[in-house]
Amino acid sequence: MARRRNMGADRQGPGRAGAQGEGPKRRAQRGDRRFADCQDGAKRGRRGYDAGKKIKGRKRHIAVDTEGNLLAVIVHSAGIQNRAAAPAVLMRLFCTFDTITKVSVDGGYTGQMIGWAKDMFGYDVEVVKRNGPHKFQVLPKRWIVERTFAWLNWSRRLSKDYELRHTSAETMIHIAFAHLLLRRCT
Repeated sequence: MARRRNMGADRQGPGRAGAQGEGPKRRAQRGDRRFADCQDGAKRGRRGYDAGKKIKGRKRHIAVDTEGNLLAVIVHSAGIQNRAAAPAVLMRLFCTFDTITKVSVDGGYTGQMIGWAKDMFGYDVEVVKRNGPHKFQVLPKRWIVERTFAWLNWSRRLSKDYELRHTSAETMIHIAFAHLLLRRCT
């Protein structure tokens, strides 16, 4: 009648390697659900490479008002070009603030996007381009966005790309900006 109790002494735990080397790394190669699927084998979700900007990882696109306050944000793989990401930013901006009529954009957002934004949302899109190729010059309206990126990089969580998903990266940007606004109030 006495039952033998198995207290786990002879079982292999999740952190222990078995006879065939069945450890955490082996489970990740097998397709364990706890590890993110990605295109380059990294653990932290989809990554890409933009050869023009020489960036690997993710890109952040933000829309700000004239004071530098965050209105909309999109985070995606660096392999997606700026022209392809601009409609997503404008759609999110229009869904949140439908009274905006004029939008200033960087020179990388040119192409068919300007006519599309006018037809779809009624935005008057102004492209801010630089004059010389390797000459420092403060561009009108562009410094506002660059200043906001600098404010966001004060946050330690945004200094590196720590997030697994792009949605959590967008949420961390919103949290960092809310923290910045709270510090301004006090």
